[in-house]
Amino acid sequence: MQSNLVRFPIPEMSGNSEQTLSKTFTKYDCAEQQFSELLATEDLDNKLDAQVSIVSEFEATLQSAICDAYQKGYGKDDAHCFLQRILYGINRLKLFWYDDLRHYNNERSLYLSALCQQIEAAWQNWELAQIDVAALQQLDVKDALIKRAAEDLEPPLSPQSRYIREEMSLVGYCHLLAIASFDGLVEGSRLSRILGGAANEVQCTLVRVLLEEYGNGRLSRKHSTFFKAMMAEFDMNTQPEGYLDLVPWEVLACANHNFLVTERKRYFLRYNGGLTYFEVGGPAAYRNYLTAAQRLQLSEAAMGYWELHIREDERHGRWMLDDVALPLAEQYPHDAWELVLGYDQEKLMSDRAGGAVVRSIREAEHSASLINEIEKIRN
Repeated sequence: MQSNLVRFPIPEMSGNSEQTLSKTFTKYDCAEQQFSELLATEDLDNKLDAQVSIVSEFEATLQSAICDAYQKGYGKDDAHCFLQRILYGINRLKLFWYDDLRHYNNERSLYLSALCQQIEAAWQNWELAQIDVAALQQLDVKDALIKRAAEDLEPPLSPQSRYIREEMSLVGYCHLLAIASFDGLVEGSRLSRILGGAANEVQCTLVRVLLEEYGNGRLSRKHSTFFKAMMAEFDMNTQPEGYLDLVPWEVLACANHNFLVTERKRYFLRYNGGLTYFEVGGPAAYRNYLTAAQRLQLSEAAMGYWELHIREDERHGRWMLDDVALPLAEQYPHDAWELVLGYDQEKLMSDRAGGAVVRSIREAEHSASLINEIEKIRN
């Protein structure tokens, strides 16, 4: 995991200027440091007895966070953030980072697996409580998916969308890139973890989506390459997870949810329902970002990722609905409602994450304004 000190460029100031944000050291920061030590312990499962103090303190904080996040209404943001960061710290071991091989020594740790399941159980119960699952089970699934996709393809502009399109500054745009780089620079596609198994038409469609998102095996055409070019234009850190500390817990939750539904094949329908929304609803969000980049008169490189995603996701959305979700609804008539559950849950979590990103952008712009005012006074 990253340190609690975050630096990123502010374009409206001098080219090499950096803003430094720090936060008060809390019990959760201490527990996260303890988790990092456990994660780095070689052969962790056989050395837990030698670290009783660290383990007991960490587990006590974990239990406290689960209570604060999931047993008290909406829960406390710092508890949510801690739990999602711990969960992501475990889940990211399922991806290969081209780093020291010893970093993967604990990827099959039973202790880490138990922690993961403990957090997921409480978290997923909390998430599902926000959806009327019984009502979904009564739907005409194919009709429900078709109607949802039609509505989400070109939704009305929300206040958040208008803010991004019409008001977000260059500082805000760079902050958006910093947060989005968590996903944009990392090839953590859910599809790469779901394709193994029997061959059929549904699987072939999923492979087609994967190949396009991975640039058909050409580095120059990969989505992450386009995202890196956008960031490089502003002299931003283009290392994967370079801005992890800026990522709101709501965004981390989306990533962790993706790990959950791809690692458990029983959730295959939920996964495909979620991916259907992701592809159908994606272009609307990317159009907001593209419109903001055009208003700010940025270069083609600074908006190429959005243009690519809009073109491809419009096509992928049609494929996912017509060639994946609807055929699966026919193949699994008694469980087909899980497709709608996956769709609705993905939308709910994406909307929540989008709201958190806009709040973070506003805070960054406010901080930048204060810094500029201070510099004016000093000069």
